[in-house]
Amino acid sequence: MNSCRAVFANKIVPTLSKTWSRSFLTNAKKLQQTQPAQSTTTDGPRPLTLLTEDERMMRDTVSRLATEQIGPYVREMENNGFIKQSVVDMLFENGLMGIEIDTEYGGAGCNFMTTILTVEELSKVDPSVGILVDLQNTLINNIIVKLGTKEQKEKYLTRLATNTVSSFCLTEPSSGTDAFSLKTTAKKDGSDYIINGSKMWISNSDIAGIFLVMANANPSAGYKGITCFIVERDTPGFTVAKPENKLGICASGTCMLTFDNVRVPESAILGEFGHGYKYAAGFLNEGRVGIAAQMLGLAQGCFDATIPYTMERTQFGQPVFNFQAMQHQIAQVATQIESARLLTYNAARLVEAGLPFAKEAAMAKYYAAEIAQQATIKCIDWMGGVGFTKDFIQEKFYRDAKIGSIYEGTYNIQLSTIAKFLKQEYKK
Repeated sequence: MNSCRAVFANKIVPTLSKTWSRSFLTNAKKLQQTQPAQSTTTDGPRPLTLLTEDERMMRDTVSRLATEQIGPYVREMENNGFIKQSVVDMLFENGLMGIEIDTEYGGAGCNFMTTILTVEELSKVDPSVGILVDLQNTLINNIIVKLGTKEQKEKYLTRLATNTVSSFCLTEPSSGTDAFSLKTTAKKDGSDYIINGSKMWISNSDIAGIFLVMANANPSAGYKGITCFIVERDTPGFTVAKPENKLGICASGTCMLTFDNVRVPESAILGEFGHGYKYAAGFLNEGRVGIAAQMLGLAQGCFDATIPYTMERTQFGQPVFNFQAMQHQIAQVATQIESARLLTYNAARLVEAGLPFAKEAAMAKYYAAEIAQQATIKCIDWMGGVGFTKDFIQEKFYRDAKIGSIYEGTYNIQLSTIAKFLKQEYKK
């Protein structure tokens, strides 16, 4: 972890002028400055929210970066439908795209919890940026670190840590929740494979340079023929369509991909032949902890933007926060957000400890997504009429929250996963 500390201790964060006059970040920043420093010493088991010095340093650094270098551009990126290149460059320059990649490849060499904290802090400001960093770290980087050959690590990890966005390609027009029914094929041709098919709803694909593509290289074996291939953006026959026009996280590019006789060498196979279905199922569990962190940050960011307003807006001669009915609602949402944080942090610590975490990841993802929707709805209610306008950030958080119940496993998939583990536990 000393390498992680060195990476972030040496970052210089220039302060940018705020162009968004109604920025909610001012109040959030003031709130953070009033928080007491955490002690890192304890004789017993650590509380889940007690961070190490390195983790706390990372959280504070990312919070400042998000406030100063992302906050001023949130509305601009939302309206334009893409993340500014200067923001992407900032993420790379500050080590946020290769958090767990070893320093020998240009990464930060930090732990999984650091990734989760980073996604949470970024999502307090813009969940679109949060998902960019989440997918890069919890899925693509993670898969290559754990499955890549020495040559693949040397070829790709440095790029992923320093200058190249990546994308995970599983879902297809006829293969969503039933991911293993995918129709994209990879036919052997000499020492190469030729990929044909299409992918849909692929996040980060508008700016990605490296794609991990799931294709069936042995259709006669069913889902056991699914294999993971590394595909470069400039490979002939590979096309990235224009981003979808979405309800929320509008700056995050989500595109359809087409593979028309895309030829890749056998060395492009990541991991073992025919094990793609295992990799998709396994690594998506860690990705779900990342989505939980995104939804957690989103809920907290909306809450932080709203509560000061309830203390300033007066009705019947007093701030609306003073009414008991308001206090009870606010206290309930605060408790729900903290519950989501505990579930998310617990799942992250289980990942770090190398313990089973699939059930806990499903719980964290399900609950954080649910609470993000509930919290943003309440925040709009508390804002009154202005909360229904685009002049304030609450409506954006509200729209952004909806995706949490859909991607990386719908609500029903998470509940089915939880139930499966409960059945196993009670049958013992």
